[in-house]
Parts: sequence; structure tokens; C-alpha cells
Amino acid sequence: MAIEIPPFEHTPIQSIPSTVNEIRNTFHSHRTRPVEYRLVQLRKLYWGLKDNEQALAEACRLDLGKPQFEAFVTEIEWVKNDVIFTANNLEKWVKDEKAPDIPLTNRAVSPKIRKDPLGCILVIGAYNFPIQLSLGPLIGAIAAGCTAVLKPSEVAPTSAAVMQKIIRESLDRSAYTVVQGGIPETTALLEEQWDKIFYTGSGTVGKIIARKAAETLTPVTLELGGRNSAIVTKNADPRLAARRLLWGKTLNAGQVCTSQNYIVVDKDILPTFLAELEATMREFYPQGAKASPDYGRIVSERQFRRLKGMLDNSRGKILLGGSMDETELFLEPTVVQVDDLNDPLVIDESFGPLIPIYAVNDLDEAIEVANQVHSTPLAIYPFGTKKETDQVLRETRSGGASVNDSFFHASIPTLAFGGVGESGQGSYRGKASFDAFTHRRSVTTTPSWMEFLLSVRYPPYKGKLAQFQKMANLTPNFDRDGNVKHSLVRWILKLGAGDSKGALARYMIVVV
Repeated sequence: MAIEIPPFEHTPIQSIPSTVNEIRNTFHSHRTRPVEYRLVQLRKLYWGLKDNEQALAEACRLDLGKPQFEAFVTEIEWVKNDVIFTANNLEKWVKDEKAPDIPLTNRAVSPKIRKDPLGCILVIGAYNFPIQLSLGPLIGAIAAGCTAVLKPSEVAPTSAAVMQKIIRESLDRSAYTVVQGGIPETTALLEEQWDKIFYTGSGTVGKIIARKAAETLTPVTLELGGRNSAIVTKNADPRLAARRLLWGKTLNAGQVCTSQNYIVVDKDILPTFLAELEATMREFYPQGAKASPDYGRIVSERQFRRLKGMLDNSRGKILLGGSMDETELFLEPTVVQVDDLNDPLVIDESFGPLIPIYAVNDLDEAIEVANQVHSTPLAIYPFGTKKETDQVLRETRSGGASVNDSFFHASIPTLAFGGVGESGQGSYRGKASFDAFTHRRSVTTTPSWMEFLLSVRYPPYKGKLAQFQKMANLTPNFDRDGNVKHSLVRWILKLGAGDSKGALARYMIVVV
């Protein structure tokens, strides 16, 4: 049976304001707030995905040459599991929370945290994982009780068209819709008023969106890229490092924002590491990457030529790979040894199967290089002993990190994922997706019987300051030099423990 793929059609720009207005009006009707409504939408989305699995897989193949295994593991099954996990936990997530750290004097007003939907959301997806990076945030918006407009990447048009079909057939059309197009349509969307914008893509476009959002004080989540570093110390397992890092640069033909942009290798282990890379390449692709059904393609001619230009302008030495075919948008995984940190393969994010390697004398130099190239990347990947990898984590910053692996942290669907600094702001995945579109609303309820206690706040204030200070002021347990003052009575009550839990444990031991 032939797979039906709907055509990709640009949304008329003149229709965008009315479309957004309908979505906004639906939110203000409060129809999306009940938990059962949200659950029904999520369940319908699941079956829409299930019924269109083959169309989605074919779309990923047509857009990116993505192998079926990768399409299902990193896209289709990912979002289906995300829907199920969210639906199974939503009733727990939406419950009011008891506010923590409330003093006894304020407990009578019953402080709590409500989980309110932010409102009308714009989600702008990316082309490299067109299903996961578009529908993942949308699932969070639905769960939070928001309405949303999804703008998929026009660079993966087949995937965008299939997603539009699924959303149109599965979800409440007055609450969730898709706008298709490129820069003009995105620009028109950014002219509208939103309660939050969620964008995945390049830092350049992220800055444009952030500036536009700032005009109306619209909050944003920016999931951007980064010149991520991998560090292979002299004590690392060279075979494991080679296998795991090569996989990270060949999955989706290296078009992964979390993959390493370059590898810093201790010179003592470099020859062995390079030999393991070569052996692993033969193992992964016995007939070569081009002939392998398990290796993808570059998404477009524009991106192919950009990558070719980076390779052509590099002053490094190609050690492995280097072949390419523009007619097929094929670029072989290519290992290049560079001697200059200003090499194009290092200073620019490749977002492709280019693997520059830079040799260093020791771990301290490796960390210095990582911080110099990009001080706030999306991820970092240290390989070595626990002492060495702990030092890397302690002396660098990044959105996330996988120790002795390539972006494992980003492959856990329920682990919060996001950047820091130039690699983005905000996070999502699992419960974090719900939180990304939820306002934590602090609420108190003051009973009438408390009026006599509240009289201290009303004018006239004469004689009331001392009374208020007695009721509200805390006493410091530290001196003017910042040293903690130890009370003998407090020490005895806590049996020398640092906190109440520790004291309770010690009392139990004494009693036993």
C-alpha cells in the first residue's frame, strides 16, 4: 500500500493574524484548562502519530535521508513515549503544591502554588529532528493547558506537511494549528502577541527572536546550538571514546546540536585514539558510509555547500574520510587534525559529520581550550578517570554533559534539557516541558479571624515597629566576619548534626 504524503503548502500571510486571534480567543474561553480536555488532546495526538508512523518515517527519509531505525528511535517512538509519559503523570503535575519554607506565623493563610497555563504559545521547530523538536514542545504546551501555533521548519517540508495533517486530524483545530512557510511567514508570526515563544535553532535566529520578544516582554525558551567540546584524556579508554564519539557525529549525518564540534585529545593517547576511530569507521560502515543504508544525508544544498566550504577553508589535515557527492547530498564522516584554534572547523559550529581533532599536552590545557573556544556550549563530553572528568565538570560550564559518552544526557526523554548562556535559555523534556509552559502562581487565603493579628500593619504606625520586629525578624547565626556562631544548646539538641534530619538519625541510633 502506497504511503500518502500530503503536499507542503505555505500558509497565506494575510491569514496569520486571524488564525492567531482564534487560538488566543480559545485560550481565553478557558476551554483548554480542564485536565480531562488536555488528556483527551494528548491521547488523540498519540493515535494520530501511531496511525501515521510510516508517513512520518518516509518524510524523515525524504527530508534527511534518515534511516528508518533513526526515524523511529529519535523521532516517532520518542514523541509517542513522551505523550504517554505526560498523560500518565499530568494529574499529579497539575495539583497545587504546598509552599515550602513558610514560617509558623504565615501558615494560617494557607500559602500554595497553583499551576496556571501561560496562554497562547508559538513553537518554532528545527529541521534536524523535525518531528521530535516540533512536537516535543507542543506536547508540553498541551499538557500545561495552553493553546499553540506550531511553525515547523520549511527546510524539512515533508515532515512539516505530515505533522500538519496529524495535528489537523487529531487535535482541537480552534486551539492547535500549524503555520507553514519560511522567513516571511515566521516574521508575520513574530508580529503577533504571544504569551511565550519556544524556538529551536541557530543562535543567530535566536537573537532575532529574543529581540522581537523583548519588545512585548514575551518570555522565550531558546534551544540553540554550540561549539561543544569532547575531551579525551591520556587515561581514557581510546576504543570506547572513539566508538561513542564517532556515533555522535554519524547519527543523522552529524546534524545534531548536541554532538561534539571538535575533540581535544591528549597527545600521549592521540595515535591510539586515531587508530580506534579508523577501526570503528570500518566497523560501522563495512562497505563505506555512502553505500550504507544506516547513514543519512545533509538536509539541503545550502547546508551541504556550507559544510564543504568549511572543509575547503580548513588548514587542517584530513586523516579519514573526505569524500562527498553533492548530487546525493552525501558527505562522508571526515576526521581532520587541526593545529590552530582559529580554524573554521573549530570556531564555527559544523552541524555535520566533520570531526576536527586538536592535540594538547595535558588536561589543564584541554580545559583551557574548551573555555576559550566556547565558554557556554550546549554540552561537553569528558572521557577519562573520575578525577579527570570531575575536574572538567568543575572548571567548565555547559547546558548539559555526558561523562564518557556522547550526548547520553540528551537522549533521556524525561531528563530536563537546555542550554546556558549563548547555547540557550530555559529547558524542557518530561516534566520540564510542562513547567516550561506553566506559571507557578503563589496564592494565599487570609481568614477573617486573623484581623487582630494584622492590625500591626495598619496606620497609625506609632509604637508598632518594635512589635513587628519581634514578630518577623530573624536572628543571624553568623558574625561580622561571616563565621558561623555555634550555640552549645543548639549543638546539644542536634547532637552535633548539621540539620534536623541528621539530629533525628543520631537520636534514633542513641535510642537503639
